[in-house]
Amino acid sequence: MTNVPDSPLGQMYREHIQHILDKNIEALLDQYTDDALLISSFMKKPIVYKGRDGIREHMQGILGIDGLETDIVFWGETEDPQTLMITEQITMHTKDGDATMRFADSWVLRDGRIAIHFAGMVQHPDGSLA
Repeated sequence: MTNVPDSPLGQMYREHIQHILDKNIEALLDQYTDDALLISSFMKKPIVYKGRDGIREHMQGILGIDGLETDIVFWGETEDPQTLMITEQITMHTKDGDATMRFADSWVLRDGRIAIHFAGMVQHPDGSLA
């Protein structure tokens, strides 16, 4: 993991990635508010997940990850309101091989937990742009 600043959101991001590597969905969910909203473009169309059960459904995809390398290309955060906007170059290792892609993630926090998460695919593993 490269280019993650030493800040509270940097620490939260490191924990987020570690929970993914550990396949610890419950710990990931604990980073979200109970009424959180996650909008994903991973499937080339927007999918909205609401609340803990919806986000749990989205997070099932991490179970197939055997390794993950992330290089932060862009990092922007604010304190009031607490927000994060990042672009990541990702290499994901699975039983089917490696996949390289680019994500754009944005978090809006409430009381130190993610209330809104825009989980955006910028470049898919096949090279196509979102």
